[in-house]
Amino acid sequence: MTTGSVPDLDAFDAVVWDLDGTLVQLQVDWDRVASDVTATFESAGIDAAGIDLWEMLNLADRTDLREEVEAVIAEHERTGAAASDRLPCADALGRADAEAVCSLNCETACRVALDTHGLAPHVDAVVGRDTVATRKPDPEPLLEALRRLDRSPDDALFVGDSPRDAEAAERAGVAFRYVDEG
Repeated sequence: MTTGSVPDLDAFDAVVWDLDGTLVQLQVDWDRVASDVTATFESAGIDAAGIDLWEMLNLADRTDLREEVEAVIAEHERTGAAASDRLPCADALGRADAEAVCSLNCETACRVALDTHGLAPHVDAVVGRDTVATRKPDPEPLLEALRRLDRSPDDALFVGDSPRDAEAAERAGVAFRYVDEG
């Protein structure tokens, strides 16, 4: 879990934040989520044993089970968002002219976490895993967040906690800082 200092935001017109591990820590048992998703596949006659959760999302796309799999994951995420812990970086929200969240969590879970911690008034746009057709590290979710802010990649910073976040920023042409980079 990363709970480091807040990166310098002053040089940017817009800041896009990752959610889980950056602003909050969702209370989700990801092993249980994977088990429940595996059971969803099994009930459809598809063997998903031994596949990690993110690959299961790809399998769901290929087998027309995306809606069912997404519902299972999203339920866990919403519950975990309501019980989430606020991280120190959340105190930096509201400092930029325009701010968004771009997350691998579903959009409703993002909104639950933001509401739970009183952060929603500082966020102008939310793009979750289910908001657009692709997921980070594909650049499209990050670019969609910037479109919703009416900002260009050149004027924005993406703050996250994972190599997937860094790759999405690089592919989108957006400056990136790890949450623990002071």
